[in-house]
Amino acid sequence: MTELTPSMRPLALKALGVAAGLTTLLWAGWITREIVQVPDQRIVTVRLAETIGAFVEDAARADADPAAIQAASLAYLKAAESAVADMGHDGRVVLVAEAVLAGAAEDATPELEQRIARKLSQEKQP
Repeated sequence: MTELTPSMRPLALKALGVAAGLTTLLWAGWITREIVQVPDQRIVTVRLAETIGAFVEDAARADADPAAIQAASLAYLKAAESAVADMGHDGRVVLVAEAVLAGAAEDATPELEQRIARKLSQEKQP
């Protein structure tokens, strides 16, 4: 490495100070943007009680063994819980429509029913 002459040292220190200052400003700008930036979120509702109620009505009409109905109901409730949790993983806020006044929030009940059906069919397959 080359030696700095005494006349070059103040210039080198100034250049180093300017580079450090610019680096600090860039870092501060990036941090500020990350803190202030609001993640993209959508609020959706699901009619969970209606969906579960329809399943319970179908199970009540079925002429099956009570133990089989109980097992199917437990599997359905687990699938519903898992489906609602999965729906919230992509930045959406999932509200149960029966519990809130959501106004014009998007109704994602059909998607919930599809996810529950998919989870139930995956459980049946070995």
